[in-house]
Amino acid sequence: MQRIILDGYLFYANIRMNQNDKRRVLVIEDDPNTAALVALYLEREGFKPVIAENGRKGLAKADQCRPVLVILDLMLPGLDGWEVCRQLRKISEVPIIMLTARDEEIDRVAGLTLGADDYVVKPFSPRELMARVKAVLRRTGFMGMGAGRVLIQDTIQMDLEKRRLSVAGRPVSLTPHEYVLLETLMSAPGRTYTRDELLNKIYPRGETVVVDRVVDVHIGKLRQKIELNPSDPRHILTVRGIGYRFADRNPDALGDKS
Repeated sequence: MQRIILDGYLFYANIRMNQNDKRRVLVIEDDPNTAALVALYLEREGFKPVIAENGRKGLAKADQCRPVLVILDLMLPGLDGWEVCRQLRKISEVPIIMLTARDEEIDRVAGLTLGADDYVVKPFSPRELMARVKAVLRRTGFMGMGAGRVLIQDTIQMDLEKRRLSVAGRPVSLTPHEYVLLETLMSAPGRTYTRDELLNKIYPRGETVVVDRVVDVHIGKLRQKIELNPSDPRHILTVRGIGYRFADRNPDALGDKS
């Protein structure tokens, strides 16, 4: 397992969970009242909350406790939530829910494109937050693995049971959103998915408010990881004015590579 030194802390590139970790949720929140409230509701739902009062401690505890999910305040002292999210995404696929008083669309889009899985605005309902926690865990598969299928297309192989991806025999790490998008596209090669369909895969309708350009951002990052030449993709193809499809073996299928 590869070790990484990041901002003074030691991390592991492939973060694995054992059975005792599967209910542990890391709450990175500098307001003690908010942290205590979130922890109380997490405990009621059977989770094991771990509290960190600033970004640097949050990164350290993320490495120590291997949480199944992170609830992250944006307005943290010192290292803010944006940077914490950015650094977590360099080393882990752990689902992240941003918790913040900032409710502008630009902030919401920025958080989601950084790799957050949901965005909850303060003041918030603790019950709604718990519902979102469960929904994110269901959607990202961190509370339950796949059905034993392996998807293989060209040199790309997705093991849905072990939740692993390899490209040309090389292991590749994906964020939860990238994983859902790739699984969706690879499961039906040749089928064109609209941006709205893909948006509903990663952010089911009613859970959060996002715009369809978020899909384009995630697709761009996914191409960087699986395509030999991301500027001339062979696998994830754009269907102009509609959305995306995974290439099939039919050379006459409509679509372009941009």
